[in-house]
Parts: sequence; structure tokens; C-alpha cells
Amino acid sequence: MLKSGILNPHVLDLLARIRHTNTLVIADWAFPFWPEIETVDISLTHGIPTVLDVFDLISPVFEIGRIWQAEEFRTVNSLEVLARYDASFRKYSVVREAHVEFKKRVPLAIGLIRTGDATPYGNLIIESA
Repeated sequence: MLKSGILNPHVLDLLARIRHTNTLVIADWAFPFWPEIETVDISLTHGIPTVLDVFDLISPVFEIGRIWQAEEFRTVNSLEVLARYDASFRKYSVVREAHVEFKKRVPLAIGLIRTGDATPYGNLIIESA
């Protein structure tokens, strides 16, 4: 029995199927449903878990090449929120693009993990290195 790290079997299964240059979306509670890709919904309640909770748990065991995020994220969130994301992203290349362009990448992902997060434009697409 697993006792630490990622315990959710659906998340583990999804992560195990991501290969070199494949992408994974980590999204908030209101992110649109995309029937083209598998969605693992781990939202518990408003704000739990957050996108960063999932990212910070995945990043030590997932070889990340690049991260995409909507450029609007930096204009609508507080300095405190920006600092939390920057701390989590310190080792990675982050590409910020218009939200409309960001969403065009979503159907190309292997899967999507839906969280309970409510951070405006806090959604991420992570690419496997």
C-alpha cells in the first residue's frame, strides 16, 4: 500500500502514460470540460486542492520540460499569489501566452487534472521533457 506521495490511483495512472514531449493540464474548478481528453477530477471543495498543491506534488517525480500559463495570470493576481507560483516554478521554463492561445493547447494534452482551485488564470499545461 502506498503511504506517501501521490496516492490517487487515477492520477498515478494518468502520469504513468505521459511520455516525452506529451503534456498534462492542471486546471481550476471552473475550467471547461474537454471531451477529447481524459479528466481526473480531484476537486474536493472550493480551494482544495489547489493547482500548486498538485504541481508541487508532481514536480519531484515528473520530468518537466516547459510550463505554459495564461499571461493574464500576472495581471489579475496579487503579489503574494505571484510569489507562490514563482517559487514553485523557479527551476522551470515558463511560457505565458494569451488565455485564448493557452486553451488551444488543451486538446493536445494526454489528460487533465481538475482541482478545486479558484486562482484566476492559475491553470497550467506542463510538458514532459
